[in-house]
Amino acid sequence: MNRLLVCGLAVAACHAPTIPEASRFPAGTRFTARYLTVDGTTLRYIDAGHGTPVVFIHGLGASMYAWRNNLEPVAAAGYRVIAFDNRGFGFSDKPATGYDNAAYARLTVALLDSLHLPDAVLIGHSMGGAIAAEVALAHPERVRGLVLIGSAGLGAREPRLFRVGRWPLLGPLLFALRGRGFTERMLKATYADPGKVSAADVDQYYAPVAEPEYGRALRAVLRAFRFDALAGRLDHIAVPTLVLWGEADRLIPITLGRALAAGIPRAAFLSVPQAGHSVQEEAPDEVNRLVIEFLKNGLARTPGDLALGDWTSIFSQPSG
Repeated sequence: MNRLLVCGLAVAACHAPTIPEASRFPAGTRFTARYLTVDGTTLRYIDAGHGTPVVFIHGLGASMYAWRNNLEPVAAAGYRVIAFDNRGFGFSDKPATGYDNAAYARLTVALLDSLHLPDAVLIGHSMGGAIAAEVALAHPERVRGLVLIGSAGLGAREPRLFRVGRWPLLGPLLFALRGRGFTERMLKATYADPGKVSAADVDQYYAPVAEPEYGRALRAVLRAFRFDALAGRLDHIAVPTLVLWGEADRLIPITLGRALAAGIPRAAFLSVPQAGHSVQEEAPDEVNRLVIEFLKNGLARTPGDLALGDWTSIFSQPSG
């Protein structure tokens, strides 16, 4: 890397002030952030509502803020909603190790244990989808159903920035220089319409990115986590599954979503037009409608091999 590029990175990535702790999500909502030590990691989480538990697992570089538009509607539909900042992200602990697929699956099960939940529906976005599926493979008795949104598991178009981030010398420098502009660019890349990303969204995403240990944790994830770990194993996922994709996803193409659904025996595949990788953030109303329909009707009714067939009977109820 030449000097000009290094200087450019340094200027672009100067750390900006972050929003105060009192303004961080879920501030301004009816939810309250709590802390719980699970499997040696202190997690920041939300637990609200009553009914069948639904656990939301965010993706790479995100936090439970990624579910800000989904938690209330699902809770209002009659479900207990649980979302958390996963190990290494948000304002949860960022230890040196514990970032491989199996470790994240164990952490999820340990969270269920700590909350005295025998089972739950798992909703995962991107990397969180791969984690949710890993739990369903390793502990099928703990999973009532899956919703995989823009899910990793069969690979992804990895940004060059992340590949460089794994390098032993340049990687630490690169992530040490992360700043608000870096966060804004990465977040906008997950939308079909970057104009929908507000300054408040960037503030919420940037606040944990500025934490001192964030860069080390992100590099540890990129080294340890396999984003293609579900290949050849999908047929062992036995629970009813909704695979949901943004049609304009540039990070994990929709063809991988269709392949993911086709490999799961009891899966339905649905897509949302004019939405990118963070479809639950960009098109929350449609995502909430489809997810709630699945929770109410699809868990018990999803037959085998719907990925290439007629899924419309599951979602036959009119919206609104």
